Amino acid sequence: MKTKIFFLTLFFLSVSFFLFSQQPQDLISQGDELYAEMKDIATANKALAEYREALKKAENKYEAYWKIARMMYFIGDHTESKKEKKSIFSQGIYHAKKAVELEMEKPDGHYWLGVNYGVYGEAKGVFKSLALVKPIKKEMNKVIELNREYEDGGADRVLGRVYFKLPGIAGGDKKKSLEHLLKSKELGPEDALTRIYLADTYLALKEYDKAREELEFVLNMESDPCWISSVTEEQKAEAKEMLQKKEFKKKKK
Repeated sequence: MKTKIFFLTLFFLSVSFFLFSQQPQDLISQGDELYAEMKDIATANKALAEYREALKKAENKYEAYWKIARMMYFIGDHTESKKEKKSIFSQGIYHAKKAVELEMEKPDGHYWLGVNYGVYGEAKGVFKSLALVKPIKKEMNKVIELNREYEDGGADRVLGRVYFKLPGIAGGDKKKSLEHLLKSKELGPEDALTRIYLADTYLALKEYDKAREELEFVLNMESDPCWISSVTEEQKAEAKEMLQKKEFKKKKK
């Protein structure tokens, strides 16, 4: 009995030592592996836990900060409650700001700061979040300056959507939206979200054939349940729903 207890104690001490001795970069790598295969909130939370543990242990906390900010975007985006969304995106903003403070000349912190500003604003409502427009533009223009290809033209995708969503009186501009989204499409032609946004802008500009082309491209893409895939079933469903709009039905006649 004593021997059994001894070996059990030794086992638990070994496991505890292993967990304690994990290096920050190992934790980051484990978080990255989980991030790459995210299909549900449980996996996303596991990835987040790895990044948070890395943040505690790392001397240079930049990578952990921006990757936590990125996780907050995905977790918030898959959360139903607007109140919870705002709380999650606020945490994303906090961590992204910390990343920017550490590395002003790298795109990651700027990009995820701008993205979290944007989704936080959406959760609040357009007119309640107009004050965030300037910060979003600032961060995305910085990403364009540093690395326009980042996240498959992500900065142009965000700016294109901002110009589309804003009322004209607040700086909305469908032509600027089109300019940015076409650039994003050039940099990331397989990104379904860019093409859905582009279809929205084409519809607003009454270019129905071009809008249809973008949506049909999305429907013909091979879907993947992973959250970070080029196209998800949810995006395909959105494209299919958009094709039911009356503008397309008129065009068929």
